[in-house]
Amino acid sequence: MESLPSSVDTSAKNILPPLNYFRFDKLLDSPDRQFYSFIASQQDIADFDALRMYNDFAYDLKERINNEEHFSWDGIGVLKKDQDGNIVFETAISGPPFYQAIPAHKVIHPDAQHVLLVGDTERTNVEMNEWLQQEQGKRTMKSWWIYALVVAIIALLIILFHFSSAGWSLDSSGNQQKLQTEK
Repeated sequence: MESLPSSVDTSAKNILPPLNYFRFDKLLDSPDRQFYSFIASQQDIADFDALRMYNDFAYDLKERINNEEHFSWDGIGVLKKDQDGNIVFETAISGPPFYQAIPAHKVIHPDAQHVLLVGDTERTNVEMNEWLQQEQGKRTMKSWWIYALVVAIIALLIILFHFSSAGWSLDSSGNQQKLQTEK
């Protein structure tokens, strides 16, 4: 049986309760020596007999699952074979009824003031907000020339297009319509 500590589910905005569950690991099938000593002390038998008793139980359980396709362990879960023939465990234990997810909503206090450690100096959140807004203002002031350059390039392209279609002389820059005047 393993324990999973409580956790935060940010997508559902909940705090999930701690969870106890049985883990079945088919690769880790032999218990340690302390387990056999525990069985021996509980049954008042020798460690060797506890080892033999465990192995007999494990062999009988495996045969039962192979023959009947599942083994129901009341209050614990079900051991059964999946489509690939592997033995899997489905737990039947649910958490206590008082273990439920708790709604957790983020509370923001915009007027609250607290101390932040920035590098090796302590500053308040108000000071940091002012500093960040000044830095952002400086960035927008520094980038004005990019907009001016883009406008200049567009104007130059329009002038080049006009001269290429009307001719490359100074006369093409003005009005070339001739007016007849009466004498």
